[in-house]
Amino acid sequence: MTSPKINWICLLLLLLIVVKAAVMPAICLDYELRKEYITKNICVNRNRPQLHCDGKCYLAKKLAESQKQEEQSAENTYLASLIYQVMDTANPGLFTLQPVPHALHTESAEFAYTSPFIPQVAARQVFRPPLYA
Repeated sequence: MTSPKINWICLLLLLLIVVKAAVMPAICLDYELRKEYITKNICVNRNRPQLHCDGKCYLAKKLAESQKQEEQSAENTYLASLIYQVMDTANPGLFTLQPVPHALHTESAEFAYTSPFIPQVAARQVFRPPLYA
């Protein structure tokens, strides 16, 4: 039996997929519903009726913008996942405050920097001594 929380998460993800898939048809539907207005007011070729553009330039521009936005979103998501994989998320603090002896009191605090981009040694996690019961 699944928990209600998982059901809501699945429903939300399904809704996001449906919304993303419905962007292009929504743009085409908007064009069809407002075709007359677009042809008369927005179309680049409205002063040249012999071209029979009928606002198709507007539709093509909107579809290209939507495609470009989707590609940028996918690229940003991919880059974010790459950065997340490289960074050590187990160590949230990159800077740690070093204790300063009282005799050497300075006016500024000293910090030690730990880079999250240092490759982790996986051997420590995989190889360990056997456990005897």
